[in-house]
Amino acid sequence: MKIAAIAGSLTPLSKTLLTVKEAVGHIRRHHDHVEVNLINLKEYQLDFCDGRDPSEYEGDSKKIIKEIVEADALIVGTPIYRGSIPGALKNVFDLIPNTALKGKVLAFIATGGSYHHFLAIEHQLKPLAGYFKAYTLPGNVYAHNDHFQNKQLTDEGIKQRLHELSDSVVTLSKSLDSKVIGAEQPVIPRQSLAQT
Repeated sequence: MKIAAIAGSLTPLSKTLLTVKEAVGHIRRHHDHVEVNLINLKEYQLDFCDGRDPSEYEGDSKKIIKEIVEADALIVGTPIYRGSIPGALKNVFDLIPNTALKGKVLAFIATGGSYHHFLAIEHQLKPLAGYFKAYTLPGNVYAHNDHFQNKQLTDEGIKQRLHELSDSVVTLSKSLDSKVIGAEQPVIPRQSLAQT
């Protein structure tokens, strides 16, 4: 099994990266049969999605698309800015093929300055997963400033929840048949008017 774990912040050291690293570390320590790859968006130079077929991108964009398409499940970490996910992370979802997440498990980690935006997982991320016909865990993790000290994740309750989230991704992915995805949606072509 292969899991892609995306840290969707461009800040050099972010709460998002620290929480995703905690989840990744737990999987590596407790699920040695699982390959988990950390994708820190800060380390990539991605093209902005311009409507072309995903197979036509090169460089870092091609690498990330390949990682996501080949993954069996994803852990997606995001900061919440002004009630929504940052543009850099949204761009990743715009770049990938429409079928890239079909039947896969997605787990979400969100971070913010306070509890003010904790429902962004429900209102921003889960509908995005639904568009891609992916499964989402019923429980996800939100962490805020009070859970960190000296640039480290220190809250034991949040750490425990991240471990439970990680275990759940592995367990659910193993037990699901990726063909159980409900009714097919219509084919949505990816072609801009400039390409016709």
